[in-house]
Amino acid sequence: MNLVLTVLEITAPVFALATIGFVWVRLGLAYDVPFVSRMAMTISVPCLIFVALMQTEIDPSALATLSLAAALSYAVLAALLAALLAVMRLDMPTYLAPLIFGNTGNLGLPLALFAFGQEGLGYAVVVFAVMAIGSFTFGIWLVAGRGSLGRVLREPLVWGTVLGALFLWQGWHTPQVVTNTLELVGQMAIPLMLITLGVAVARLRPGTLALSTGLSATKIALCAGVAVGLGLWFGLPPVAFAVLVLQISTPVAVTSYLLAEKYGSDAQAVAGLVVTSTLLSVIALPLILAIVIA
Repeated sequence: MNLVLTVLEITAPVFALATIGFVWVRLGLAYDVPFVSRMAMTISVPCLIFVALMQTEIDPSALATLSLAAALSYAVLAALLAALLAVMRLDMPTYLAPLIFGNTGNLGLPLALFAFGQEGLGYAVVVFAVMAIGSFTFGIWLVAGRGSLGRVLREPLVWGTVLGALFLWQGWHTPQVVTNTLELVGQMAIPLMLITLGVAVARLRPGTLALSTGLSATKIALCAGVAVGLGLWFGLPPVAFAVLVLQISTPVAVTSYLLAEKYGSDAQAVAGLVVTSTLLSVIALPLILAIVIA
């Protein structure tokens, strides 16, 4: 019973905020997703990442090991999912990138924070950064036939990660007035991302339900299995291991749908993946969390 209550305390705020966004749209109220998303990804999330890394007391070598484990997890998933899609004769540009890269920002960061505090957030932003770099390069190449290294270098969240890692490595800290300001700006990120997730899901129109559900369930199982295997192989400490499994197991990101729209893939099929994987995560993520914290 204590374990159930603990998991509920961690996951309920996450899904409650997403529900606020969902209900907001269903009531017909206006919500400017492009503006809010741009503000979060340009200002708030980079500040959150920078401060989390700067203030973390985690050994930098542990963060480096987690980065390698995350990168290898995505590489293994890419190979396994590509093989699965080839066997099923499904379109690679449409399905592969969404199935590889999960919603490590909107869902992964708050889950890690609520479950494991600042230590968990410090680990989570590392996995988030690895995912973002992979998504903006390999992910865009899969969808559009070309990568975008220039876009990676223009992403504030990448520079927030690089600078945060540098400050952590050198033991530097910004003046307290600067830290307080950055921390306050960063605190906007999690509620904004969760509410925006709910808004985006409410506006999506899912495609074929049976195929989307099957692929979504397969994604969650493969992601969790690969993350567990590599986490054990790298000998990650308990919190880093739990965060890796949670982050890699997050559902399909809404940004996958936006990329499909932009580059001419089957956007409705991707929308189906977003909706079904997010709904399945309401059950799957608490179960995964219960296992990793048991």
